[in-house]
Amino acid sequence: MKTFPHSLPTSRRSAAALVAALALAGLSVNGAAFAQGTSYPNKAVTFVVPFAAGSATDLLARALGQAMSNDSKQPVIVDNKAGASGMIAASAVAKAAPDGYSVLITTNTTHAANEHLYKKLSYHPVKDFTPVTGLGKGGQVLVVSASAPYKTVAELLAFAKKNPGKLSFGSGSSSSRVAGEMLQQLAGVELLHVPYKSNPLAITDLLGGQINLMITDTATGIPQIKAGKLRALGYSTPKRSPMLPEVPTLEEAGVKGYDMGYWFAAYVPANTPPAVVTRLNELLAAATKSPAAKAFFENSGSEAWTSSPEELAKFQVSETQKWGNVIKAAGIEAE
Repeated sequence: MKTFPHSLPTSRRSAAALVAALALAGLSVNGAAFAQGTSYPNKAVTFVVPFAAGSATDLLARALGQAMSNDSKQPVIVDNKAGASGMIAASAVAKAAPDGYSVLITTNTTHAANEHLYKKLSYHPVKDFTPVTGLGKGGQVLVVSASAPYKTVAELLAFAKKNPGKLSFGSGSSSSRVAGEMLQQLAGVELLHVPYKSNPLAITDLLGGQINLMITDTATGIPQIKAGKLRALGYSTPKRSPMLPEVPTLEEAGVKGYDMGYWFAAYVPANTPPAVVTRLNELLAAATKSPAAKAFFENSGSEAWTSSPEELAKFQVSETQKWGNVIKAAGIEAE
C-alpha cells in the first residue's frame, strides 16, 4: 500500500478540516455581525410613533431623527401611527423586519401600562421587542380652558364633588388616562372619561369646550399655557416643573399622594442583531445631546434619560409592575 508520509491520516485530516471549517464559519458569522453594526444605517431609518403629530413623543422623535440623520448621513423618516392607545404602532414594529430600520419611539403607554388596561394586546411588550435605550422622562399638568371658572385645583374639585359625572376629562395616552383616573380616586370625585387617539386632539376639544379638563404631558400643554389659551392648575409629580414654577404640584394643591410622570424609550423588533442594537443605542444617546433634543427637553419641562438595552429591560419590568399597581388601585378594569 502506497503511503504519503507527509500527509495526515484520513481521520485526522477530516477532524482538522472540520475544525478549520468551524473556525472559518465562526469568523464569518462574527464578521457579518460586526459588519452589520459598523455599516448601520446604510439606508433610511423609520421612527414609528404611536401618537399624532404634535404630541410629545412626536416632537421628541423628530428632534432625535434630525440629529441621527446628521450623524449617520442617512434619512430618518417619522411615521405617525396614532390610535388604539399605541397598539397600532407597536404592532407594526413588532411585525417589521428585525434589521434596525423600523424603530419604535414610544412611552410607558405601550410598554408598561397597556397590558393592564386591555385584556388582549396585538403585540407582546417584552417578547416582540428588543430594548434599545431610554430617551427621556417628564411630568404632566392638569389644565382647563382659560375661560373656565376654576382658578385652583380646590375650586375644580369642589365643583366636581357637588356635581358627580358632570365634568369630563380627555386623554390621548395611557399616562393621561391613568393620571385622570388617579385624580378621581385620590380626590374622591367622579369624572366622565373621553378617550382620544392622541393628546393634541384632546387639547383641541378642550379649547373648543367639548371637554372640561385633562392631565396632559408638558410638551403638549405648555405651549397652550404660555399662549394664554389654557390655565394650568396643578403638576403631576412631587416636584414642581421648572417650566411652570408658579404652578403647585397636585399634592401641594391638596391631592395627597399624587405622583404620575411618564417616560420615552426606543425599541426595535425582537431578534435584531446585537451589533445593530449597539450602534443604534450609540446614535440615539448622542442624539439626546443634540441642540434640537436639548431644546425639546427644555421647552417641554422634561429631561433626557439614556440607558443600556439591559438597563431599559430591567426598568421596563419595574415600571410594568408600578403601572399595574396604580391602575389596579385606581379601579380601572381592563377593556
